[in-house]
Amino acid sequence: MRQTIKTNPMYRKPARIPFTKEGYQKVLEQQAKLLGERPEAVENLKKAREMGDLSENGYYKASRARLSFIDAQLRRLDKLVRLGTVVGHTTLSGIIGFGNTVTVRSPKITRTFTIVGGYESNPSDNSISHISPLGKALLGHKQGDVIVLSAPGGDIEYTIEAVA
Repeated sequence: MRQTIKTNPMYRKPARIPFTKEGYQKVLEQQAKLLGERPEAVENLKKAREMGDLSENGYYKASRARLSFIDAQLRRLDKLVRLGTVVGHTTLSGIIGFGNTVTVRSPKITRTFTIVGGYESNPSDNSISHISPLGKALLGHKQGDVIVLSAPGGDIEYTIEAVA
C-alpha cells in the first residue's frame, strides 16, 4: 500500500532573496558595523546594572533598548545574508532584467531607475524593486518599447528611452 505524506508548509525551504552585488555588500557592511557596536552596548548595559535600582535607572533602560535594537537588526541582517543571493546584471541584447538601469519617459516626466531586489529598493535613490508594478512591467522589454501601467488615477504610458 502506498502512502502519501503531505509536508507542513511551515517547514518549506525559505525563498532566496535577490540582491545586486552592491546591495548585498551594503548588507554585509551594516552587519559588520553592528557587530562592532554590540560589545560597547553590552558593556554599557553591564555598567548600568551595577548602578543599583533598575526601576528608575534611565541609563539602564536606554542601554537595554540600544542592545535590543542592535540584536534585532543583527537577526534581520543575518536572515538577509543567509537567504540572499547575488543576481548578476542581465546583458541579453538590451532586454531589461534584474540590475539594469532604465530611463523611461511618461507624458509628465523622464526618470532613470535601477531595477533591484525588494530589500534594497529605494525610489528616492532611483532604485525600484523587480516586483514593483513598474519594475514588473519593465522586465523583458527593450529600448523603444512602450508599456502601459494601470494606476489609480488612470493608465500611464511609459516609453523606454535607454537600457544600460
